[in-house]
Amino acid sequence: METLYKGKAFKFGDDISTDHIAPGRLFHLRTNLPELAKHVLEDADPEFAKKVQKGDFVVAGNNFGLGSSREHAPTIIKMAGVSAVLAKSFARIFYRNAINVGLPVLICDTDQIDEGDQLEVDLAAGTIKDVTKCITLTFSPLPDAMIKILNDGGLVAHIEKNGGFNID
Repeated sequence: METLYKGKAFKFGDDISTDHIAPGRLFHLRTNLPELAKHVLEDADPEFAKKVQKGDFVVAGNNFGLGSSREHAPTIIKMAGVSAVLAKSFARIFYRNAINVGLPVLICDTDQIDEGDQLEVDLAAGTIKDVTKCITLTFSPLPDAMIKILNDGGLVAHIEKNGGFNID
């Protein structure tokens, strides 16, 4: 079961909304998610989609993902190559949508993480190693069942793969 992720931190502040993630002016692209992913988080950082690489992390403050229940918001973050989103807190619907599409979302204190820091995140151990600063932060480890759902690619993929909900 994959639980270890490595990448660079992209730091955002508090109250990053689904409109910051998937701009409403690009609503017409909701049926073309690869194209919409090229614009992910551009209202918070216009260069993010060009800079992010597979395995990198979105790191934010409080209330990440507030606003409308755009399921494509966590989907395009995942499609951009982000391995997980770390934040002090998440809007409830965004959190659920992220798990449903297979994007790990971790509640932790992000104050010590800076833009560009190299991170190693272990979902099962509940640790975030900031390799740049030689510090380790913690979060509540994800249950095996949730890790299985995430590794299967989200809830729908998990149900299709297992012929139903199977966390054994």
